[in-house]
Amino acid sequence: MPLQSDSDNQSDSNNPLDLPSGENLDRDARALYDALNQLIRVHQFRDRDRICGYDLSVAQCYALETLVHQGPLRLQGLASEMYLDKSTASRVVDALVRKGHVDRVADPVDRRAALIRPTVQGEALYQTIRADLIAEERAMLEGLTPDMRQAALTLIQQLTQSAQRRCGPGPGTLSAVEDET
Repeated sequence: MPLQSDSDNQSDSNNPLDLPSGENLDRDARALYDALNQLIRVHQFRDRDRICGYDLSVAQCYALETLVHQGPLRLQGLASEMYLDKSTASRVVDALVRKGHVDRVADPVDRRAALIRPTVQGEALYQTIRADLIAEERAMLEGLTPDMRQAALTLIQQLTQSAQRRCGPGPGTLSAVEDET
């Protein structure tokens, strides 16, 4: 077998197996950024168009979804879950209260604090919106094999967990000494 020079060890190929791992990782990071950016844009615009038909903004729908899934939360908890500051979350909640989709009730642990919870009307609206969006997801998945669907789901879940570990809690998270009311 002939010896290879250093220049022979460098690859001009686009084959990922020929690239050094650092170059692979950089290339993959750029491709992931582009792919996720496009997916998020499509979903955000799709969600905006679909949800606006129900007289909700995307943020209002995310807040309603969070409350349906998590149960009643204090404003700071909702803000943290949504990666919003408290004042922005407050405006979102105020709009949902005016529309009758959530209400504020006294926190049984601390009666000075309020919990935000979905109303029956709000929960029903969320379930309708969710069913519409899931029907669209189903249509997107129809052309994929079961193995591809499972691999995509696993990848998205792992990327989400990795992002949550890197990003930490949402910007609305309180320090131990701040008041949540």
